[in-house]
Amino acid sequence: MNALITGSSGLIGSEAAVFFAERGHKIFGIDNDMRRYFFGAEASTFWNKQRLEKSLKGNYAHFSADIRVNEDIEKIFQKERFDVVIHTAAQPSHDWAAKEPFTDFTVNANGTLVLLENYRKYCPTATFIYTSTNKVYGDRPNELPLLELEKRYELPQEHRYYNGIDESMSVDYCKHSLFGASKLAGDILVQEYGRYFGLKTGIFRGGCLTGPAHSGTELHGFLAYLIKCIATGKKYTIFGYKGKQVRDNIHSFDLVNMFWQFTQKPRSGEVYNAGGSRHSNISVLEAIEKVEKLLNKKAIYEYNATNRIGDHIWYISDVSKFKSHYPEWDFKYDIDMILEEICQGGHF
Repeated sequence: MNALITGSSGLIGSEAAVFFAERGHKIFGIDNDMRRYFFGAEASTFWNKQRLEKSLKGNYAHFSADIRVNEDIEKIFQKERFDVVIHTAAQPSHDWAAKEPFTDFTVNANGTLVLLENYRKYCPTATFIYTSTNKVYGDRPNELPLLELEKRYELPQEHRYYNGIDESMSVDYCKHSLFGASKLAGDILVQEYGRYFGLKTGIFRGGCLTGPAHSGTELHGFLAYLIKCIATGKKYTIFGYKGKQVRDNIHSFDLVNMFWQFTQKPRSGEVYNAGGSRHSNISVLEAIEKVEKLLNKKAIYEYNATNRIGDHIWYISDVSKFKSHYPEWDFKYDIDMILEEICQGGHF
């Protein structure tokens, strides 16, 4: 079995490479370290590429290609036949997207189209997995009747979304950020290639994706970057909402296990919210407090009252749809396990 993974040196891509290799797949990775271009040297994924090449040895082939260049991607599809395509490559920051809208859109939307067309042309019996984002819902979750507690915002327990936001939330009439718009374009394309062409495609709208393989930086990688700051004594900036904004965090292993379950019984154009749910969520203030205890170090942080445009005040995913389709899947990591693992083995 052959697996093509885009963004293979990133957090989810590298987790998928190891996970699928352990289950008998030969891994073909595409990654040109654009994360370094987006966020600077501290966010480079080159170290992770080296780790994969060393750990997977002859079971890993790397292509330093740009997913926007059809000629280069087509050569890869012509050379090998793939049983699964896992698309994790992206420009992942809504702040950065506003700096270079053309770059953001061509990576997230055009790059996805390039991959889909080559998938349809050269390996249409394969399964295609797209790593989407909860930002496709824009800032609509901010309209929920949130309660302000001491260290977090929260929904009333009787609210329909208390256990998490499901896939029925509208993506219309809200502010997405340019990043949210470009990812939504890719999201809908993957749905259409499933529904229009009858291909096996799955869309996973992630919450905060995290784990020790994350090259965290200020504009992307909440927990990894926070822990890096506290561990190294670097100042951390909280942007808006009094630091009480809530994120659900899903470990890269748990998300990739979702991918694996989907490949065993794929559907066409199916959409799943994929986050930590009520099982694994935390506010910024709660995270700072927990990490300080784990590292036995005080955080140095400042507060900027201006929130990031389109940012969520509270977001927790409802993963019950996926669980109903794939009842063998469940979480391995909760929020405390995630924090402990990154503190012990994160990339600082």
